[in-house]
Amino acid sequence: MTVFKRIMLAEDDEDDKWIFTEIMNGLSANSNIRFDVVDNGVQIIQALENTSRLPDLVILDQNMPQLNGKETLQLIKKNDRFTHIPVVIYSTYNDSRLSNECFRMGATQIITKPDTFEGFREMIEMLVQKYCKA
Repeated sequence: MTVFKRIMLAEDDEDDKWIFTEIMNGLSANSNIRFDVVDNGVQIIQALENTSRLPDLVILDQNMPQLNGKETLQLIKKNDRFTHIPVVIYSTYNDSRLSNECFRMGATQIITKPDTFEGFREMIEMLVQKYCKA
């Protein structure tokens, strides 16, 4: 049986979802990583509640409709079944107040969203290396 690592992303921006998917498809071809993407925080909470195979990493966009990244993080860390999952929040802006709040709530890492494809590739490769080692 092949052991795989699982990454889940909540992102509402279609361009950013496409970039993530393209990069993850390239990485997944050479590794045992499964990548799932949903549109918002409500959907990621539902996905976590309805899976027996929890992810090794959750990545949350801060600026999403319905539940933003911080609100979603709070719900994830409130549930005993999910508290062990590393959660990374990424945002288009660097806000020290948001970062401090998210760290206090249990975020593993806060990242400023890259503005280039290559920047996304570097960020994703770093996250995979850090959180999805075999």
